[in-house]
Amino acid sequence: MEKSVQRLLGDEQLNSSAAHNGSSVGEETDNGFHVFGIRHLSPAGAHHLLSFLDKVKPTAILVEGPSDASGLIQQLTSRGVVPPIAILAYTDQLPVRTLLYPLAEYSPEYQVFVWANRHGVHTEFIDLPSNSALALYEQRRNQRKAMPDVQDEQDSGSQVQSQDDQQHGQQAVDSPRENALQAYLRQQHERYERIAELAGEPDYDAYWERHFEHNTQKDAYQRSIYEFSFQMRALSEQDEREHDAAETAYNEIREAYMRRRIRDLLEAGHSPERVVVVTGAHHASALDLRLPVMNDKQLASLPIASTKLTLMPYSFYKLSKHSGYGAGNQAPAYFTLFWQCLQKGDLSQLPSLYFSHVVAYLREQGTYRSTAAIIEAVRLAEALASLQGGSQPTWKDLRDAAVVCLGYGELSPIAEALARTDVGTAIGSLPEGVSQTPIQDDMNRELKRLKLEKYKSTVASTLQLDLRENRRVKTEEAAFIDLSRSVLLHRLELLGINFARKQRVQQDAASWAEHWVLQWTPEAEIQTVESTLKGETIELASAFVINERLESCDDIAEASRLIRIACDCGLPKLMEQARATLQQLAVDVGNLNQIAAAAYELSVLIQYGSLRRIETSSLIPLLQQLFLRGALQLVDAANCNDDAAKAIVAAIQTLHGIAQEHYEIVDDRLWLNRLHELSSRDDRNAKCSGFAFAILLERNEISEEQSAQEVSRRLSPGIPADLGAGWFEGLSMRNRYALLSRLSLWKQLDAYMESLEEEQFHRSLVFLRRAFGSFEPREKAAIAEMMGDIWGVDAGQTGEMLQQPLSEEEKGKLDELNDFDFGDL
Repeated sequence: MEKSVQRLLGDEQLNSSAAHNGSSVGEETDNGFHVFGIRHLSPAGAHHLLSFLDKVKPTAILVEGPSDASGLIQQLTSRGVVPPIAILAYTDQLPVRTLLYPLAEYSPEYQVFVWANRHGVHTEFIDLPSNSALALYEQRRNQRKAMPDVQDEQDSGSQVQSQDDQQHGQQAVDSPRENALQAYLRQQHERYERIAELAGEPDYDAYWERHFEHNTQKDAYQRSIYEFSFQMRALSEQDEREHDAAETAYNEIREAYMRRRIRDLLEAGHSPERVVVVTGAHHASALDLRLPVMNDKQLASLPIASTKLTLMPYSFYKLSKHSGYGAGNQAPAYFTLFWQCLQKGDLSQLPSLYFSHVVAYLREQGTYRSTAAIIEAVRLAEALASLQGGSQPTWKDLRDAAVVCLGYGELSPIAEALARTDVGTAIGSLPEGVSQTPIQDDMNRELKRLKLEKYKSTVASTLQLDLRENRRVKTEEAAFIDLSRSVLLHRLELLGINFARKQRVQQDAASWAEHWVLQWTPEAEIQTVESTLKGETIELASAFVINERLESCDDIAEASRLIRIACDCGLPKLMEQARATLQQLAVDVGNLNQIAAAAYELSVLIQYGSLRRIETSSLIPLLQQLFLRGALQLVDAANCNDDAAKAIVAAIQTLHGIAQEHYEIVDDRLWLNRLHELSSRDDRNAKCSGFAFAILLERNEISEEQSAQEVSRRLSPGIPADLGAGWFEGLSMRNRYALLSRLSLWKQLDAYMESLEEEQFHRSLVFLRRAFGSFEPREKAAIAEMMGDIWGVDAGQTGEMLQQPLSEEEKGKLDELNDFDFGDL
């Protein structure tokens, strides 16, 4: 352990192993000041701590938390602040690393701040500053990766966590031996579960709630939690040294730093008996000034990462263990009800309040339960509690009673109502003027200006936008409010802020419509903060991203996408810059797929750019240039194998769509001439030639006689079966209606199949199965009826015969096709 600390700090040991001195937390220690150990997110802890503060009347309160965030404490209690909220520390250089310090209404720390603000008492954080915490966090990650048996894990026991680890969780370990750290964590978990088992509880959370949260006796909470944490620390200390030396060293550094901050405050003149230190119970026994205090040399050797701090709204879900937050509890909304009952001094109201909330949510969904059912649920919960020797039901007791009395023995009918009552969907809020980054302020202003504040919810909502001008309103801003909303949402999407997600719905007839799904999460807030590195407003950050992508762009398809993105984001200057980049890259481009993709983006902008009030006339010459280049390269690009043919066919389809949409701009006649050339060439990919022929059929560029001749030529016995079938596959990929309406074509296909010898027949069948595999059932039925007419058989009977289940012999032949040897292919 000494070496671990020295590796982190490069200095002498900081031994924080505390000798149990017999004094109780909540009373004066041998040092004279008071240490109050709490569990983070504990409503009972907050309740008892407030009573203790009223008794001691401190002149200073020191709280475990990032010491450089002390300046934010006053703002945490400002009017208009609604928990849950969080302090966010983030590095101001890429890659962005973050630390979170979340607070609920019932967090003991938050209630301390409220009490101190009301009584005018000095309050400050005393844990490592965020710049050192993040730097040490990186060192711990690197140290663990360098150890043979220890890999990185989520720091799930700390109130201040890395958001990166919260999002990605535990990393996979690929080792021939069992990971020692994982074994240690499992051992710790089993130890806590064993405590619950000995107490007769279903899990440790139920044990904690019944024995600590429900303990309302004066001084009992702080005495019991101190003793419990001290004993658990003693049990786990040796295991920590053996299996996670980096974490042990990190905690010792933190505790030595906190002791230094306590000493500094006492030296500043505060009377020890009027000083209260509020810390996680695990650290309570270590905050003893008889233990070593971090000296100046050690303080100077702390690594530092450049960081910034901000406040952000948080959500009940992110406070819960369901999100992977190790210091959370399972039911934040339930514990908010718990806290409200404690404030009223009547915890016995909690069961009826809980079930009333469940029934209210059920009623919103159209499911009704009677008052008698609520009364029976309360009685059952109290009976379950009495069986465990408790005076009040725990959350587990309440859930079990709800399933029996409100779900009639089934969880599914009440699952959503329970989730809303237990975890909840509430999010916090911060008023204007409270410390946030400029980009957060800008986003909040934009949401308010565009009337999108109501969508800042953890429950996903849909938003339909109409980009057209609304002529029924008086102001220009109101007339184009949906367009302004679209611009903002596209900017957020570009920045990777997962507040808005566009629904990719193909709806050609409603080009003016956009469909979005909006859902706020704390991750979205963090992503907004991270965007501060790109610009102080959403607009500037979006422009930075596009400009950065343009500087590294070497693909005309990407350049054309950036033109469209700049248009969607309402950035005309960046749009012009992207157009210049595309024009420069288009000079040497020779890839038909890229040309088609770039031309498509430009054609969409030209067609619908007026909806976004963007001038697109400068794009027309560029579209003409790209289309001309694509048409000239068409025949050469079709000289490819079947693997590449799929992309070439898609490019042909794209360019033909442009020719139809913009026939007055591009050279449509040149395009048709190139399609004629491709369809007649035998030295090009058969699928591409067939697809070109299908387009010409659709455009009525080929007569019935010409069609019969080409089909006869392509499907003649002298043509290899794979080429003939491949040509027909390309033909069938476009406009099935035009294909099904030409009886002569199917007669030629029938004659072709009859002319083949057995081996060639099997060979062509493999390809034709692939061609017909994409046909819809109704199209296959139409083909069956048509073939019945050709064969002189009743069309209905032909369809029935083809729909009959396969015989064993036919199944065997089908399996032979699946295993067909293509030989020289």
